Amino acid sequence: MQEPAVTETVDAFHRGGFFLVQPKGRGHRTGMDAMLLAALVADARPLLLADLGAGAGGAGLAVASRLPQAQVTLVERSGEMLSFAEKTLALSENAHLADRINLIEADVTLTGRARRAAGLADGSFDHVIMNPPFNDGRDRLTPDRLKAEAHAMDEDLFESWIRTAGAIMKPGGQLSLIARPQSVAEIIAACGKRFGGIEITLLHPRPGESAIRLLLTAIKGSRARLAFRSPLTMHGPDGHAFLPEVDSLNNGRMAYPRLDVKAM
Repeated sequence: MQEPAVTETVDAFHRGGFFLVQPKGRGHRTGMDAMLLAALVADARPLLLADLGAGAGGAGLAVASRLPQAQVTLVERSGEMLSFAEKTLALSENAHLADRINLIEADVTLTGRARRAAGLADGSFDHVIMNPPFNDGRDRLTPDRLKAEAHAMDEDLFESWIRTAGAIMKPGGQLSLIARPQSVAEIIAACGKRFGGIEITLLHPRPGESAIRLLLTAIKGSRARLAFRSPLTMHGPDGHAFLPEVDSLNNGRMAYPRLDVKAM
């Protein structure tokens, strides 16, 4: 008898700190991008955090895993992807954090009354994190519907997503995101007068190679100037092992705090 096809996997993150149920062979699978995004939240206080476009919930769960006083809301428009998050929260290995995770099925681009009706109230979160779709809509898209939804961005994506972040965040709250470096101009423009104190770190694969990601944090209502931080390099000149700092960020052993925040 032929064995049934495996449609999902259960994967360990933070060296077994939590586990994630994910689709196999389709959809967006959580990786280092989500772990680095989670590392941008360096706040040991009790806090409310929204993970916009959460997918199966990897980044939000990584925050909850490292910060025991964080209450996390996963916001995802795909009911199918949220079903994986539901399975994740049902795992016995995640019992230590499941009661601090809330799920909302909603489109991040909702505005006004529709957004509030979906459960995203004005001025309610201390932190908002996001890993927006990063492929230009003109690029060749994958035939996988779930992956295409997660990876293809609309023309005004950053404006609409950052507008939502500004609406649902408390004054003084922190926005954190990871994106391609090519999107830096759109991101800064979308922050506009909503967010200041922008700090940008470029992530390079190896010394001498071009950046492949940018990490950005900003504060709602701040008037502080933009700062480019020292770059992060993932690997040494040879081999594929992560350098110690990136490995610690990827595995939840440390945070990547803002310049004016004491490291965790």
